[in-house]
Amino acid sequence: MTELRQRVAREPEAPPEDKESESEAKVDGETASDSESRVEAVTLPPSADDTPEVLNRALSNLSSRWKNWWVRGILTLAMIAFFFIIIYLGPMVLMMIVMCVQIKCFHEIITIGYNVYHSYDLPWFRTLSWYFLLCVNYFFYGETVTDYFFTLVQREEPLRILSKYHRFISFTLYLTGFCMFVLSLVKKHYRLQFYMFGWTHVTLLIVVTQSHLVIHNLFEGMIWFIVPISCVICNDIMAYMFGFFFGRTPLIKLSPKKTWEGFIGGFFATVVFGLLLSYVMSGYRCFVCPVEYNNDTNSFTVDCEPSGLFRLQEYNIPGVIQSIIGWKTVRMYPFQIHSIALSTFASLIGPFGGFFASGFKRAFKIKDFANTIPGHGGIMDRFDCQYLMATFVNVYIASFIRGPNPSKLVQQFLTLRPDQQLHIFNTLKSHLTDKGMLTAATEDK
Repeated sequence: MTELRQRVAREPEAPPEDKESESEAKVDGETASDSESRVEAVTLPPSADDTPEVLNRALSNLSSRWKNWWVRGILTLAMIAFFFIIIYLGPMVLMMIVMCVQIKCFHEIITIGYNVYHSYDLPWFRTLSWYFLLCVNYFFYGETVTDYFFTLVQREEPLRILSKYHRFISFTLYLTGFCMFVLSLVKKHYRLQFYMFGWTHVTLLIVVTQSHLVIHNLFEGMIWFIVPISCVICNDIMAYMFGFFFGRTPLIKLSPKKTWEGFIGGFFATVVFGLLLSYVMSGYRCFVCPVEYNNDTNSFTVDCEPSGLFRLQEYNIPGVIQSIIGWKTVRMYPFQIHSIALSTFASLIGPFGGFFASGFKRAFKIKDFANTIPGHGGIMDRFDCQYLMATFVNVYIASFIRGPNPSKLVQQFLTLRPDQQLHIFNTLKSHLTDKGMLTAATEDK
């Protein structure tokens, strides 16, 4: 026993800094654990009744179910009217509206995160969130400007420099924000700060990336912007209508009010709507022509010779259907066939964007993302399916529709040095001669 005491006495004590670090680790561990449990216990306040007083008075005698039906219906018609107005104002206004919607959706999601973690007073959270939004928008929209305003960018010296070093500037801006985040880390709140860092980046991925794809779809032709968005709107309305009047069977636990009757009714209504809308819009050049920049007028133009997608063709009807409707052939635009794919996605897969949003809101015990639109919630509540649709349309165009753009190739060709242009010219001439498309007599002339 005496020997054991002597051995313990001879063992050196742990260095003070080790004890301190162990204590800090324990404190941080306890703080993180406590923080997590407290965050889970946070319940955001329910959305207040934001229905305009005029509607409240007019609908005061109705039950809450029918009152909500009328409020949603009136505001839906108002939003559709606004949608028609911005379509009439042209692609530039549409692009600005998409930008505003993106910022509002980002604000709504980030505000939820801020309210959940507000009690910890995380430093620089809001500032860094908006800074990262600025960086990502600078990167994506800079790429778009370089692509669609190529000749204008090459004509102006400052824009040409920004275009040349665009990706390096974008990376530098993001790196600055990354370093600012690291410097803002505070002991006992590390885990929460990294939660919010991830929260911000996932929000950027969902909102900014998708809105960038929406604008790319718009430049392919307004029909690729209007038809998909209208199909999602139609599906949302018709699924609500069928569910309201005929819904009996619950569809998914995340959204108890969604029913199979509404889901199936919305699908068939949306497919028919997509076919009809596509037929109407395919006959107008202003909708089917790609949006291009005119160097002479310094403005966007939507005038072109419509492609084969937007020219009426005759199709044979399958024999089974012939016996039912009595028609052997039908004249329709090829785009209408593509609209079936778009409307089917909007009806069957698009709603999962709404289910995802419902799961997100249930996780934080909130009814809506915000109370911007009475009866509908926030802007994100109305656009949760649209962003998923935008990605599908962009992938669909890239996979089945888009081909090389001659005008963009010519624009890039004209920016090359004269010796490079001559080399490409001679290479192209030799290629066409070998193919028999360019004769020797033509060469001599």
